[in-house]
Amino acid sequence: MSSTSGVATGEFAQGKPPLNPSGKRASLHDGSGRRAAVLIAPTLILLAIVILYPVVSAVSQSFTKDAGLDPTTGMFVEGGFAGVSNYKLWLLQDCGSGAFSCPPGTLGSQFWTATGVTFLFTVVAVSLETVLGFVFALVMHRNFKGRAILRASVLVPWAIPTAVTAKLWYFIFAYDGIANKVLGTNILWTGEGWPPKAAIIIADTWKTAPFMALLILAGLQVIDGSVYEASKMDGAGAWQRFRYITLPLVRPALIVAVLFRTLDTLRMYDLPKILTNGAGDTSTLSMLVVDQVRTGFNAASALSTLTFLIVFAVAFVFIKFLGANVTEQRAPKTKKAV
Repeated sequence: MSSTSGVATGEFAQGKPPLNPSGKRASLHDGSGRRAAVLIAPTLILLAIVILYPVVSAVSQSFTKDAGLDPTTGMFVEGGFAGVSNYKLWLLQDCGSGAFSCPPGTLGSQFWTATGVTFLFTVVAVSLETVLGFVFALVMHRNFKGRAILRASVLVPWAIPTAVTAKLWYFIFAYDGIANKVLGTNILWTGEGWPPKAAIIIADTWKTAPFMALLILAGLQVIDGSVYEASKMDGAGAWQRFRYITLPLVRPALIVAVLFRTLDTLRMYDLPKILTNGAGDTSTLSMLVVDQVRTGFNAASALSTLTFLIVFAVAFVFIKFLGANVTEQRAPKTKKAV
């Protein structure tokens, strides 16, 4: 009895399933696997309906022509297989020798302009949010009286709905609003040029910097305080502790926070839509998709597919090359001894 238990325990420690009372190894074919499949099936079916079907449907429709009037003949044309023509409308329509030579007003020009604006918002806003979020997290991580009140107040902007935030900043950036009165300027923040872009970046940073602070604070709280005490005893200064202890240990949480915010900003729609309504070349890819739905649904499907591929490519770069650990870590495989 004891030898059997010892063998089972040893094999279980080696990663092998233990022996059942009949002397056979437990497997997924003894009923447990079927029960697990039955329990997981409703979730998988729901995910397939909510996520998989819309993605497959959008990709399928992107290869179909939009039914409507032919601009050359004036005759009604039924939809049919279009190949990659819908994608060419956005990538190469009237672009001549390249994407950067698209005449203004064409679909190709709108796509590349919206792509550049979307990446501009993403790079600048996420960078500012990361720096401010890190500062907020370091402050909230300290022990002082009223820390709980400070943490709650910092999270208020993030808790406000985006539509309310956009309308709030719309009044702040009005021509006779608070921003111009405080700065002593007469800037048209929702007009042309750089002001509308700056207004969107400021509003987005104000709203989502607390989200970054919350995720970074979670990473700071798992750092053992004894590490800092030991570094102080070794004579490490504040900058050395921050550079060689805080940054390396908080890096996993920081990268995941930046990944989440990057993907969220790439899909930005409601804030620029309400704040500027696309004025001053502030239309993002998501805004362009919604506007295109009103004129051609299948062409909009092609644009949404392109947007999905861009977001997927950015996420792949983060996970593959920048070390964003959002998947389970597995122990490295070891070779069996011969």
